[in-house]
Amino acid sequence: MITPEVSTPQMYRCLIVDDEPQARVVLRRHIEALDMLQLVGECPNALAAFQILQQQELDLLFLDIQMPRVSGLELLRSLQHPPKVIFTTAHREHAAEAYELDVVDYLLKPVAFERFLKAIQKAFRFVPLPLAEDHQSNPGQAPFLYFRADRRMIKVFLHEILHVESLKDYVRIVTIKGESIVTKQSISGLESTLPAHRFFRIHRSFIVNLQHVSAFNATEVEMGTQKLPVGRLYRSAWLELNKTFL
Repeated sequence: MITPEVSTPQMYRCLIVDDEPQARVVLRRHIEALDMLQLVGECPNALAAFQILQQQELDLLFLDIQMPRVSGLELLRSLQHPPKVIFTTAHREHAAEAYELDVVDYLLKPVAFERFLKAIQKAFRFVPLPLAEDHQSNPGQAPFLYFRADRRMIKVFLHEILHVESLKDYVRIVTIKGESIVTKQSISGLESTLPAHRFFRIHRSFIVNLQHVSAFNATEVEMGTQKLPVGRLYRSAWLELNKTFL
């Protein structure tokens, strides 16, 4: 079976501003675990961050509050058009003042990955969150996604997804384990997130994992015991993908 080229996901440019080296390390590892985030730099103080913010357009700022000379609160107030801001601090007492500045979230150190993930989801208002690898940067970790369902984030490995079904404003993710995960997400949005060399949309309501296709023809795809239709509008692309075999 011929596979199409990999599509490039949207990237969000972010900057870490913190005078504590270990705090920067923790945030850097969290950021590197998410394909959607691109770390453009790290600053040990607000003045260095101000210079970068004058030169580059950023999407997200991870900002400490208590820093030498200029605090994170003072830096944010000085910006005419600030990016989205997530405060990271060891002090609870600044929370009310921070939220008055319309920040995305207020994270207490040490920042746990699960809490970091919720802040990112809040910042960009979408799920799933594509991950490069697990938050401990384990190079042997298989690619996976997080989906919000049942008031929690559920981790699903890409190779375990059988197919995706559209349910209007929701999608159902069916896995080889027999799981059926329903999350609020359009099928088109999820299609743009999934790697194109692994997944193919065969119908306005179905995306299949090419790895698990057991049989197919021009009008139907078999995923184990289940048969899914190939939509008329998607048939030519499906035939082109499989022209070697049909």
